This record gives sequence, structure tokens and C-alpha cells, in this order.
Amino acid sequence: MSPRVGVITFPGSLDDIDAARAVRLAGGEPVSLWHADADLKNVDAVIVPGGFSYGDYLRAGAIAKFAPVMGEVIRAAEQGMPVLGICNGFQVLCEAGLLPGALTRNIGLHFICRDTWLEVASNTSAWTTRYETGADLLIPLKSGEGRYVASEKVLDELEGEGRVVFRYRENLNGSMRDIAGISSANGRVVGLMPHPEHATEALTGPSDDGLGLFLSALDAVLTV
Repeated sequence: MSPRVGVITFPGSLDDIDAARAVRLAGGEPVSLWHADADLKNVDAVIVPGGFSYGDYLRAGAIAKFAPVMGEVIRAAEQGMPVLGICNGFQVLCEAGLLPGALTRNIGLHFICRDTWLEVASNTSAWTTRYETGADLLIPLKSGEGRYVASEKVLDELEGEGRVVFRYRENLNGSMRDIAGISSANGRVVGLMPHPEHATEALTGPSDDGLGLFLSALDAVLTV
């Protein structure tokens, strides 16, 4: 039986369908999760996709963290379930306290939409084991509030504990220490601003470099 990976849909989600497709390409079974239902449907992992949950009112991800489904995601993550937050999903995970820091307006205040090179800074998280440390990935970036910020203490902890999982080769949004993605202390929860679900096939994206995240998560589930 294929691992079941839940993909949440909030009002304003844009990339849930692409995330589900990426799961399917990796060999998993995508399962639709609705924001208002406190039910994870016995999934093995969860993806919080990109978009504009609840219209990004107040600030990006601030309302989504109160959704009934997120209460279940937080409980499951605390028990070790792999969780991935992409773009707006990264913002939601930070707002929910599953990841430290915050995502703020890009430097220059412009929305950025372009392919960007990432460095795999750590391959020990549940979502990066299929990569070699130092590998280059070509992944689309599309966000207006993608600048990662945190206190110097938090940044030092992330660096010291190997929890920076992706860095920008070219820092387009002003993220502190070129951080594009981070993990939780146990490596099971990962958030990143670029969109790996848009880079799963060379025919439809700039590369298939993003597929490794989804393959890694299936490995993590199957080896538990």
C-alpha cells in the first residue's frame, strides 16, 4: 500500500493540486484535507501548500493557524509525523509555532516570480534525504512575503543544529543568512519558500529537482 500524504486546502490555496500531483509522481497516495475538518484521515504525512490562505488577512498564515485541521497537524507533528510547508504553508507553520522565525515582505517590497537556485544545506531532515549535501536545485520562487527573519539567537541555533535545510544561491528576497528553508529540531517538519511541487518534471517545470522532497518523505514514512 502506498503511503498516504494529506494535502490541506484552505480558502485561497493555489498549489494544493500541484502538491497532490507531486505526491502521486513520487509514488504516494494524495489525500485531500479540508481546512474546517479536524480530521487527518489516517495520513502518514501532511503538506501545507502555497497560496493565500484566508486571503492573507492580518498577515500571511495568521488566520490559517487557527483552522481546525491545523490543531490536528500540530498534534501529529509533535508525535513525529512528517510535515512540509511550502511558501504560504511555510508561513502557516511559523505562525503555528511548528517552526521558528517569520516570513516578512521581500526586500524592495516587490513580488518575486522566477526560477531560483537553491543549495541543499542539510540532507538529514525527513524531506531531504534523497539529496546530497551541497547539491544545487533549480526551483520556482513566487512570493511577496518570503524574507525569512529570526533573532540572532534563533539563527545561531538553526545553524548549529543543522536545521537550515536550503539556502538561496542568489538571495532575491533578503532572507537572513540566505535561508530558503528550515526544519524542526527533530527534522520531521520542514518549511521552504520556493515551490518544489512546480519542479517535479523537466517537461512542465524548470527541472525535476523538487521531486526529491516528496520521495524523501515517502522513505521516511516507510522506514518508521
